[in-house]
Amino acid sequence: MIDLLEEIWATVRRNKLRTALTGFAVAWGIFMLIFLLGAGNGLINATESNSGRFLDNSMSVGGGTTSKEYKGLKEGRPIQLQDKDINSTRQKFAANVDSIDAQISHSGVTITYGENYLSTEIDGVSPMHARINKIEMLHGRFINDVDNSQQRKVIVLNEDQAKELNEHDPAALVGQYVKMDSLAFRVVGITQSDQTGMNASAYLPFSTLRIIYQMGDKVDNINFSFHGLQTEADNEAFEKRYKATLNANHDAAPDDEDAVWIWNRFTQAMQMNMGMGIIRKALWIIGLFTLMSGIVGVSNIMLITVKERTREFGIRKAIGATPASILRLIIIESIIITTFFGYIGMLCGIAANEYMDATIGHEQVDAGLFKATMFLNPTVGFDVCIEALVVMVVAGTLAGLIPARKAARIRPIEALNNAE
Repeated sequence: MIDLLEEIWATVRRNKLRTALTGFAVAWGIFMLIFLLGAGNGLINATESNSGRFLDNSMSVGGGTTSKEYKGLKEGRPIQLQDKDINSTRQKFAANVDSIDAQISHSGVTITYGENYLSTEIDGVSPMHARINKIEMLHGRFINDVDNSQQRKVIVLNEDQAKELNEHDPAALVGQYVKMDSLAFRVVGITQSDQTGMNASAYLPFSTLRIIYQMGDKVDNINFSFHGLQTEADNEAFEKRYKATLNANHDAAPDDEDAVWIWNRFTQAMQMNMGMGIIRKALWIIGLFTLMSGIVGVSNIMLITVKERTREFGIRKAIGATPASILRLIIIESIIITTFFGYIGMLCGIAANEYMDATIGHEQVDAGLFKATMFLNPTVGFDVCIEALVVMVVAGTLAGLIPARKAARIRPIEALNNAE
């Protein structure tokens, strides 16, 4: 076996250009497959991560601006949601609506703890807010129903806010009192910061915030989970009926699409999954065609290689070499070259994906309502890398096998005459 390897090494050294071209075709095919799949996975993972921050079967509703005249009222009127909209949601759509979260916000608030302070926005919410927005608690608890019913002065901070107020031991804030606009609030919990900007506010009970700032029956957003809407058509029909109901509460035209806006996370997830499926298929098709180009390159080079060595094989058979030994020489040479350069291509592909992750993998863009990650974990499973390498090795072996069998069967005299 050692003699065979030495012979293959000598052949490679004599034909450096041919070997380099073969190796490049192999390495490039595997590199591009892994690189494309990694880049695609990075985009898909980022998209799924951004959408996964919310409960799929949920909607968020807010007031917009009327776009049509109705009942003598001109277009361009701002719509402010109110308690009657919550009641309509609860009573008229009970067949589909599960739990409701009423939300109202107030900005420009200063929170003080000892000598430390911060300026932030506060949101008055209900317990359902944490479930719909998938808020994770690090310490303590979230706002509960008792807080809202009794209008308690309690507050939930996020991790970054807690660190600003008590850098050395943020968790120690739970149970302590902080000052907010001359009022004392007890910290009952600390949430995990997700760096998206969606959970950057401090949370108070919905009823408490409205009483303190005298907001009457105003509501900024209505969030709710739902069931029974399985298709896109079901959701569109529900949204149409829901908008018409809320529009009627504010003397807006039933078909005015701008008076109330709805963010339906369920249909968004459906469309996203469909789009991600198309991207996955497209990446695999492109990657496989790239791999095929490498296989074709290897096949052509192996055909040329065997043809160039026809005289050599004739001399080998003339001095006693068996067809099996010639066949073994070509096949082992093909396997070694394909495996070696395929492994290099695999390492380069993995390195390129790691570079993407280290550079653009942590960048975020402003998506309007929140900051979105554009690239996340652009990796390819190790099994995919190995499978791509095995496919290329098998293809390279078959590419060498076909001309090798022909060369092994040729008679010495024919090989020497054809070579001349």
